[in-house]
Amino acid sequence: MDRADKNEQIDLFLPYLADLNLRDQREVMERPFFSLAKSKRLKPIDYTSPDGKTFVHVSANPDYGMATIWDADILIYCASVLNDLKQRRVNDIPRTLKIMPYDLLRSIGRPISGRSYELLAGALDRLQSTTVKTNIRAEKRFEATFSWLDNWSQLVDAKTERSKGLSISLSSWFYDGVLMNGGVLSIDRAYFDITGGRERWLYKVARKHAGGAGPEGFAIALPTLFEKSGAEGQYRRFKFEIAAIVRRNDLPGFDLRLADSVTSREPLLVMSRRQEASAEPSDSLRPATSNQAQKSNIPAAPAKTYARTDADEPRNYLTDDTLAYLRTHYRGWDFQALHAEFRGWLSEQSDRSPERYQSAFIGFVKRYHEKNRHQLRAG
Repeated sequence: MDRADKNEQIDLFLPYLADLNLRDQREVMERPFFSLAKSKRLKPIDYTSPDGKTFVHVSANPDYGMATIWDADILIYCASVLNDLKQRRVNDIPRTLKIMPYDLLRSIGRPISGRSYELLAGALDRLQSTTVKTNIRAEKRFEATFSWLDNWSQLVDAKTERSKGLSISLSSWFYDGVLMNGGVLSIDRAYFDITGGRERWLYKVARKHAGGAGPEGFAIALPTLFEKSGAEGQYRRFKFEIAAIVRRNDLPGFDLRLADSVTSREPLLVMSRRQEASAEPSDSLRPATSNQAQKSNIPAAPAKTYARTDADEPRNYLTDDTLAYLRTHYRGWDFQALHAEFRGWLSEQSDRSPERYQSAFIGFVKRYHEKNRHQLRAG
């Protein structure tokens, strides 16, 4: 079997849903690679760094328009899948991923509807038709030219003519960037709840620069931020909108404030990681927000922070050890959704209160798997 055939055999039709650790490609998180507007953009993006060493040029196909920051959610999903395969030490990680649209839409917080599938196709077209030229990671300052996707297609069963998912071929520039050392950063699942294009881009900038900057945070002059955004319109409008975002101060995990600059009349935007309670659960244990739960049809967990002592049996949430065991022995299921069903089953009768919560849930998944595993084979 040659390498291409081996890649075809890799099982990528797993429902990477709530238990997929979300990652974004580091190099695309702060520079202007995407349109920040929902309306069709044809005007190119031209960006050169203040030191003149880095440039990004993005051009749109007139039929489809430029790829947007919402379209980039698909790339976040793909980067997360690639990173997961890398962490599991899969050999020959393929550049062409075979995925189920349902899994992708749920992972990026989109509703499951016919309209969503139509919008997904439009987003894939824009990602394939948008052209990027940049010298980021181009050797000897020569430029690299690529589209985010080399190609994409619907997979259809020849006998039944039913859809078997999507085949998405990533550009080598993006693929290599994800798999290189330090090529991705984790992002909060609440990112997908952000509705505004500027807010989404600001979150990416904050995550890249302020994520590890300590309590002092990271400061950037607003004119520099404006150039980095690639946003259309005047700087005055951009400044007004940033001030409104700062007043709301609702980016997931980060605080924003404006500060005076010593060297300029224009203000600085200061971004710092929000100080959370020390007992806040890790990403794998964090309860779903009400907004997320509504989108995924999963009941929202109580709005509380879980603390644990060594003497306590962890309840109401899943430990890392439990998730690791389930991913090893019962691959292919959405464990967060099953956990919601398990909690609902417990609440039906007052006497359903297992002494060993984690073991009881593992047993629940085992019975579910034995009853429904034919669905995995069918997929």
